[in-house]
Amino acid sequence: MSQQSQLPPLIEALDRASEWLGRTLSWLIIIMMLIQFSIVLLRYVFSINSIFMQELVMYMHAAVFMLAAGYTFRHDGHVRVDIFYRKLSARRQALINLVGILALLMPVMVFIIATSTGYVSKSWRIFETSPDYGGIPAVFVLKTMIPLFAVLMLLQGAVEVVRNMYILTGRITPPSEDESHLEERI
Repeated sequence: MSQQSQLPPLIEALDRASEWLGRTLSWLIIIMMLIQFSIVLLRYVFSINSIFMQELVMYMHAAVFMLAAGYTFRHDGHVRVDIFYRKLSARRQALINLVGILALLMPVMVFIIATSTGYVSKSWRIFETSPDYGGIPAVFVLKTMIPLFAVLMLLQGAVEVVRNMYILTGRITPPSEDESHLEERI
């Protein structure tokens, strides 16, 4: 995106970090598929069951879903019902985005952090393990992804607040119509 270089250095660094994290986590999808294929092969061909491998797929799925949510938000890949939004000017879209982030996204993420912190810290205190024999002994790590998800979303939300404020004030140009709604080109 050419508009990245026009953002303040800290915001640009956060944006690049989100991009890097999302791209890095995307490799887990391929690894997940290979492990899932191995699970099926082991179970139905060799009658071998592995709780560890099954939980590993679950951990990776949680990591991709929760830790790459900021990346998805950055690329406007989240679910949006845009009956009117698409037809609005770039500045009005930026205003709607700004209000949505400040009034909805940020309070919900703060709530998630506030309500999950005790839950996660209790899990860390006892180093919670899998309830299944042979499972991954790190449920506390899995639970840590909950507040981490919210922190990453808050950081990406801050990036988007600045980006939308810059669009509103005319400091950066919004993506052209050709760049947005790429899914409709197919």
